[in-house]
Amino acid sequence: MWVWILWVVAGLLALGLVWFVALVVTMRTKNQRGLAIIRRLNRVTNRAAMRDAGESGSSTAVIRHVGRRSGTPYATPVGVYPKGDDFLVYLPYGPGVDWLRNVRAAGSAELRVDGRTHRVVPQIVGPDEALPDLSARDRLVARLFGVTDFLVLERAPVVSGGAS
Repeated sequence: MWVWILWVVAGLLALGLVWFVALVVTMRTKNQRGLAIIRRLNRVTNRAAMRDAGESGSSTAVIRHVGRRSGTPYATPVGVYPKGDDFLVYLPYGPGVDWLRNVRAAGSAELRVDGRTHRVVPQIVGPDEALPDLSARDRLVARLFGVTDFLVLERAPVVSGGAS
């Protein structure tokens, strides 16, 4: 009986390891088929992340943007890191993702982080500028997954009467 249980546990661990290696290889090589599968799976995790994204105490922020062709409003959960008065975002799929193309086309977006909403302006940066602002653990994750593109969301000055 115990031998059977050990084989099942070993099999599950092996499957988990194979899945992790496949994930790392897909992210590092930017394989389009693999990325499409990961994005499809992210739809489920994004829905869960949106429950408290942007609220005080949440580890996830939310960026609100408008479709560049449709004009439809969207909200996308993102992980942000402080970069001075601005925010830093990993771009593990590269700069061609739809939400970022929408933000860049509009020139700005709203970012809700830790219960506060900010008007932000996007700027793509490379690892030389981004990595020093990350913790050692986050730098390791970025290198492991081959992240070479980062986004700085610069706080836009408030023109009249709003909170930044």
